[in-house]
Amino acid sequence: MKQTHSSLIIIGIAGASGSGKSLLATTIVDELGSDKVVVISEDSYYKDLNHLTIKQRAKVNFDHPDAFDHALLREHLKKLKNGEAIDVPIYDFTTHTRSKKVRHITSDKSIIVLEGILLFVDTKLRNIMDTCLYMDTALDIAFIRRLTRDVLERGRTMECVIKQYETTVRPMFIKYVDPSKRYADIIIPNGGKNRIAIDMIKAKMKELL
Repeated sequence: MKQTHSSLIIIGIAGASGSGKSLLATTIVDELGSDKVVVISEDSYYKDLNHLTIKQRAKVNFDHPDAFDHALLREHLKKLKNGEAIDVPIYDFTTHTRSKKVRHITSDKSIIVLEGILLFVDTKLRNIMDTCLYMDTALDIAFIRRLTRDVLERGRTMECVIKQYETTVRPMFIKYVDPSKRYADIIIPNGGKNRIAIDMIKAKMKELL
């Protein structure tokens, strides 16, 4: 009979796009050891839009909770807790579709770090997490980081990024992301380079481990 992974710790890191979630997640992995920690991004669970035309995909609000397949993410987290491996989707941000390839994650990790903008909006998903961290970064800094990332890494034009920020990113941040910080156990200012916060999180994780 398969044993449940009762000692598995799930940490959720939410906040605005460009707030430093990925940097904090990477720092936790680097400093606690990749043999114990694995990062799962909410972005991997964007719904596959292969059934839509390219023009229709461009009109989708990717900053709304409905853009994500949180049901699949919850299912995967429960499988990891039950000692089962999962295949995380690989999302293509250029075509807004899922790749045929997947990222295989085994259940031998001690800590799962989830990072994403809308993790705390979903009550069922939030209840699976052991600790909720919110990155409280100034919006101008977050926007500059997002602009740089989307242009250099995701093949977007500057005009496209700015338009998306004005029409969906900022409004959805105000409506969903920012209010969700009330569910955080810890609110971290100054993005993913807050050394005091990082050391505190590391100490807590070592205690739990």
